Amino acid sequence: MQPRIAPSLLSADFARLAEAAAAVPSSDWLHVDVMDNHFVPNLTIGLPVVQALRASTDLPLDCHLMIDDPDRWAPPYAEEAGAHNVTVHAEAAADPVMIARDLRAAGALAGLAIKPGTPLEPYLELLRSYDTLLVMTVEPGFGGQEFIADVLPKVREARRRVESGHLTLAIEVDGGINTDTILAAAEAGADVFVAGSAVYHADDPDRAVGELRELARKAS
Repeated sequence: MQPRIAPSLLSADFARLAEAAAAVPSSDWLHVDVMDNHFVPNLTIGLPVVQALRASTDLPLDCHLMIDDPDRWAPPYAEEAGAHNVTVHAEAAADPVMIARDLRAAGALAGLAIKPGTPLEPYLELLRSYDTLLVMTVEPGFGGQEFIADVLPKVREARRRVESGHLTLAIEVDGGINTDTILAAAEAGADVFVAGSAVYHADDPDRAVGELRELARKAS
């Protein structure tokens, strides 16, 4: 699988989200962090803003829901906002298999995220219901944090399961991804890379996307 780069709008100007999307036309996905100030100690954007964003860009939206009660709130991001991939947190989901079914029925890919301190093993079987696994490489809630390399064994184990045929999914990493850390993440087996500051704080965001993709391609 070719590496995919998903610029995170968390590092963009929230007053100019349409312009931020337009600044990275070569992106594979556009990462949208939805936070409710309950599951994580931050409040960002919700469904109405994602719907407006969907109307302003053709890029596939990668919605990462850092929220309580994703069983209730996740499906509308597929049904009403047309998200390409909707990711919920294993730590917050009451019935993760049902969420995956609902998301897929609505036409979206279903993603499951785990925090840095959450082990992978308890979720390996239910990941058969999912299309993406998002391994957080920082604590969820805020951008600009330092990459946590200690989580990479989870990426390696997920990649081993994919290559053995036990799982069929994309492995995504989110947090602290830049031109230095993307190498280790790609070598560990990730194939979708969320990058915020490394893209939106660059002089040319779209060139930064290309550089990250090329680094990941060489490393993987």
